Amino acid sequence: MKIIAIGRNYIDHAKELNNPVPETPIIFLKPDTAVLKDNKDFYYPEFSKNIQFETEVVLRICKEGKHVTPKFASTYFDAVGLGIDFTARDVQQELKAKSLPWELAKAFDHSAVISNLIPKEEFAEVNSIDFSLQQNGQTVQQGNTKDMIFSYEDLIVYTSKFITLRKGDLIYTGTPVGVGSVAIGDLLEGFIGEQKMFSCKIK
Repeated sequence: MKIIAIGRNYIDHAKELNNPVPETPIIFLKPDTAVLKDNKDFYYPEFSKNIQFETEVVLRICKEGKHVTPKFASTYFDAVGLGIDFTARDVQQELKAKSLPWELAKAFDHSAVISNLIPKEEFAEVNSIDFSLQQNGQTVQQGNTKDMIFSYEDLIVYTSKFITLRKGDLIYTGTPVGVGSVAIGDLLEGFIGEQKMFSCKIK
């Protein structure tokens, strides 16, 4: 299982970080050691002083695909969840300043919170999902997947040109505006609509 993550997939998020709006999907990978599930605690790593949350709708790939065509792209995922792409923003900024890859800022252990997954058939409008994140009881991020620059199908088609998709892979589809820093003692809670999907204590 691999995690395929998408950067800058909401216009307002790209702008809040002073990044250009992408013309094609921005893709990076996280290893399976990044997964943090079952509402487990996140332990603040010693190598960063600015860990930030990025709340994202997550797709589960259900079959192998290479060079997937737009016509069939929607058949390549079967479930949807919610996650956090934890980012060591200070480390990322240092790497970007040197034109180096982001992996150390994005792919570290337990940097990918993931909720339980819901079969996509249970969503009335799977391409229009409201989601949000609360930090200590206050809503800090809100988004709807209809506002993504690149749709689920776009992401599957584009990614599969370069990387073979396999059953069980996860695609983190990008975060909306409102990313922010976490501190030890914080409680993060993610929601799809009114349904709580995960909680994560920062320790």
